[in-house]
Amino acid sequence: MHSKHQIKFFTGRGSRYLSEKIATEFGTTLGKSNVTVFSDGEFQPSFDESVRGCTVFIIQSTFPPVDNLFELLLMIDAAHRASAYKVVAVMPYFGWARQDRKDKPRVAIGAKLVANMLKASGVDRVVTMDLHADQIQGFFDVPVDHLYASSIFVPYIKSLNLENVAIAAPDMGGAKRANAYSRFLKSSLVVCHKNREKANQVGEMTVIGNVKDKHVVILDDMVDTAGTLTMAADLMMEKGALSVRAFATHPVLSGSAYERIRDSKITELVVTDTIPLKADRDTSKIKVLSVASLFADVIDKVYNYQSISEKFIV
Repeated sequence: MHSKHQIKFFTGRGSRYLSEKIATEFGTTLGKSNVTVFSDGEFQPSFDESVRGCTVFIIQSTFPPVDNLFELLLMIDAAHRASAYKVVAVMPYFGWARQDRKDKPRVAIGAKLVANMLKASGVDRVVTMDLHADQIQGFFDVPVDHLYASSIFVPYIKSLNLENVAIAAPDMGGAKRANAYSRFLKSSLVVCHKNREKANQVGEMTVIGNVKDKHVVILDDMVDTAGTLTMAADLMMEKGALSVRAFATHPVLSGSAYERIRDSKITELVVTDTIPLKADRDTSKIKVLSVASLFADVIDKVYNYQSISEKFIV
């Protein structure tokens, strides 16, 4: 006879803002934990309540600094050693996902290394969202629940009531995602082709498809320096688009990304709260949609051994 194991939520320091919302949506509160920081910068997380026999969900996005990843690993190890029944890592943003293959000689495959470290720390399951490449799920030897922001973005796109929508991929790599949206929304598809001079720098760009007199929606899994996104938006407006909106799940937004978005022809950038926005930057064009209720619902289904396939609308 299967007996229910008590469920407990904990958070790393980097994602407390989101973890509190997820716990509230679930109808509970975060468990008590703290982090001891030594004078040399080393830190040691600990649980301030028993987790013995519990199903423990540890919520932490692994955006920079690397402390966020290592804190998650230490918390998983601590829960595992404290006799938790199951330890689930909830990683709304999975860092190092761009390193999913050897795209040049003598480089690491960072995403695989992170998967190995999570397994070594004692994790039983991973819940994450919009991985940079779907095949990263195959790097894990434990179950991975891979969620998509489409269940949040699609209702918002529909609520805009735009006529003549064109869904756009900012590069060839995003064509599959954009194609799925365009089929679901019954709209046309546009793809941008770019040549990178080096990482985070775009050389030249061309638009494949017609954007004239259309409201363009650009889709991406993340926005980092916003160079590609703003260049694509400006190019589409030059080619006669009525407006350009961008949707990106993870707002990495490094370097001068905030300024680029502010100065570009993008009407608005819609992101989720997998990564917090920087409080001291101009966010007037950025709209944040929360993933808290989606994660709370999926955690409930995972805990109760129910299907989560209904969450995949695109």
